[in-house]
Amino acid sequence: PFPCVSMWRFPGRSVLRRAKVLCGVFTAAQSACSFKCTSSGKRWIKPSGFDTGLKVFNSLAKQKEPLILAREGLATWYSCGPTVYDHAHLGHACSYIRFDILQRILSRLFGITVVHAMVITDIDDKIIKRSWEENVSPTVIARMYEEEFKRDMLSLKVTPPAVYVRVTENVHHIVAFIERIIRNGHAYATKEGDVYFDIGSIGDRYGKFVGAVDAQGEPGSSDKRDQRDFALWKRSKPQEPYWESPWGRGRPGWHIEFSSVIACNENHVFGSQLDIHSGGIDLAFPHHENEVAQSEAYHQCGQWANYFLHSGHLHLKGSAEKMSKSLKNYITVKDFLQSYSANEFRMFCLLTKYRSAIDYSDDTLSEARISLGTISTFIHNAQAYIKGQLHCSPVQEAVLWERYLVKALADDFDTPRAIGAVMNLVYHGNCQLQPVSTSDGVTRSPALFGAMVSYIQDVLDIFGIDLLHSKADVSSSCGRLKAVVEQLTHFRSEVRGFALARQNSASAGSPSKPGLYPERIPLIEACDTLRNDLAPLGVLIKDRGASSTWEITEGKPSQKGQRDLDKDQETSS
Repeated sequence: PFPCVSMWRFPGRSVLRRAKVLCGVFTAAQSACSFKCTSSGKRWIKPSGFDTGLKVFNSLAKQKEPLILAREGLATWYSCGPTVYDHAHLGHACSYIRFDILQRILSRLFGITVVHAMVITDIDDKIIKRSWEENVSPTVIARMYEEEFKRDMLSLKVTPPAVYVRVTENVHHIVAFIERIIRNGHAYATKEGDVYFDIGSIGDRYGKFVGAVDAQGEPGSSDKRDQRDFALWKRSKPQEPYWESPWGRGRPGWHIEFSSVIACNENHVFGSQLDIHSGGIDLAFPHHENEVAQSEAYHQCGQWANYFLHSGHLHLKGSAEKMSKSLKNYITVKDFLQSYSANEFRMFCLLTKYRSAIDYSDDTLSEARISLGTISTFIHNAQAYIKGQLHCSPVQEAVLWERYLVKALADDFDTPRAIGAVMNLVYHGNCQLQPVSTSDGVTRSPALFGAMVSYIQDVLDIFGIDLLHSKADVSSSCGRLKAVVEQLTHFRSEVRGFALARQNSASAGSPSKPGLYPERIPLIEACDTLRNDLAPLGVLIKDRGASSTWEITEGKPSQKGQRDLDKDQETSS
């Protein structure tokens, strides 16, 4: 019954519950509401249903509103997919990662099943032009870049949608969609064989999004009734791909692709009602505006999508322009991953609100890398404390437990505030993990730090960041490297402990290091040299009194990490 579905994926739910959820999606989606061409059509209608307890900024209402779903525990979500004619770049990736984070928050923190659909635009003017340049068919171009896009998203840990839909596999449904809009009195065909949506037929309902006022419309036939009218069907030109239709040979317009495939009839994905629609802010007008107009005209309903979420642009620092293929100012995902990790780009996205524009630069990425490094170092230190390798003063447990905060995520997915709460917890945890030379008789709190580590890892997992299985941990050779570093650090600690042993007389020993055995001082220096030589190789050894901890980092240590090593060198003996 789902001919347009190319892949289904539902993580972490029972098969029975999935079946019930899907049954509810495809039956409840058929209800329709009245379609009246009045000025009230611009006003957002608060839906009835299940109140999630979250608030989101809804572009339709132009303010934060309670997130209310048609069915309890289920969100239907559609996002605009790529036009596959070239490599995916970081501007695309930033938007997809941000909405992936939002979906993860809904599903993993608030227990809402997200049924996410995405349309792949695999026929378009740009694809046709690229095929002429490469002297291959448009299908070859589209399939090649579609697969590359999917690989890039997986490399950035973006959860695939429940369903991918290709436009070219659903043209017959698009034709039927257009025919119904014409029957409903909201579209017309020209003598040349184009079909346009009739903006005038819906009165003042057009203009829900910022940018619609004084719109000039798209270029097209001189037979258009209104310059704002947009193409639903475009007649074919010589040497272009085409499909047969009641209006002659042609292909779908860009705006109609998404609405018709996702929301057309009983055999398709969401029917006449959609909970959430997402995309970049540049798509709000005219693309999303036109999607709404044609979908509500087709279904004769007052509100097709209840919530529109728009992400801010990614800019190269110092530029007012968004990162874009047309402006030739983009960085491909593949090139980016040569220098940075998926975890670092996710943290980069988390440090700003999803609706905000974000500046791309080495400095902003360095901030993300340092934040991840700080969290990773705390986790290593806490684990060393739990194992008894790090000795500290008594821990003030109440101070740490008060730092837990995830309420920010219920307020329009405020990830900067949530990350701030995590970093605050890490800061206060680090304040408690100060090494002491002796801990005899000190009450230990390993359960507390175990809970803190689990909590932080769970929060990061919600965001799609896994510090335990980073790029450096994938191969089995890394596992062997860790075992070697563990043994090396243990041997070094034994040697260092022997060298730091004090003589009975405090006045004995070296003048510069009173109490130590002079003949053992070279051993201390050799231990320090080994620690410093390993740091540039990504193995950081930190001396904690008489014991030591270690961690493996990707690349060279940060300036903060180097300062910590210098401090260790000053105080190690």
